[in-house]
Amino acid sequence: MDNKTVLEGILWDLKCLSDLFLHGTMESSTETLHKTFQDALNDILNLQNDLYNLMSEEGMYSVSQVSETKITKTKGKFTPSLEED
Repeated sequence: MDNKTVLEGILWDLKCLSDLFLHGTMESSTETLHKTFQDALNDILNLQNDLYNLMSEEGMYSVSQVSETKITKTKGKFTPSLEED
């Protein structure tokens, strides 16, 4: 297995953990538990950011720029249905 595949798996796990810790933070019943989940969430988000930056530097995770025209066109597709509700 190559490095990119391994790192993508780790990044996926970090994303799943951040979702879990987010919900734990929101649904915690005591201040102590809330703080514990919030700290864990911050740690996981920092790890996710560090891994993303590493992968980006190595050319493993790229983000492409989208033109304003494409954004406006896509937004226009959804705006009418949002206004109906």
